[in-house]
Amino acid sequence: MSTISQELKLFLNLTIIQSITVKRFDARLQNHGISLNEFMILHHLANVPDEKLRRTDVAEKVGLTASGITRMLSPLEKLGYVKREANSRDARVSYVKLANAGKKIYLEAIATAEATTEQIMASVKTRKLDDLQKMLSELGSTIE
Repeated sequence: MSTISQELKLFLNLTIIQSITVKRFDARLQNHGISLNEFMILHHLANVPDEKLRRTDVAEKVGLTASGITRMLSPLEKLGYVKREANSRDARVSYVKLANAGKKIYLEAIATAEATTEQIMASVKTRKLDDLQKMLSELGSTIE
């Protein structure tokens, strides 16, 4: 049996936890007709000025490629949750803007996301959460 470093063990465990939590969030957010990734898109749009971002910025914030974000945004556009907005100065740049229907779904889904988070984190002490959040920030997390 091989021995692995604490760092590798941490990253393997983070991957497992990420998979478990995504499944839980997806199952609960399905009541609102969205997935965790879609919730994250709506969250980022709802929390910036003018509720719009460049497509590339949305992809970066959610951790997807440009083509991956395009595939994710297409159904959200069809549902009327987001809309495309052209840049009047540069035709190569397009924006994703939060639509009223998307804002409504996002605001409704927040309570579900909060309850899911509370359930997942119930056994973790606040001090430990602060330490973990600090570590994740040091690794490059951008959500404050």
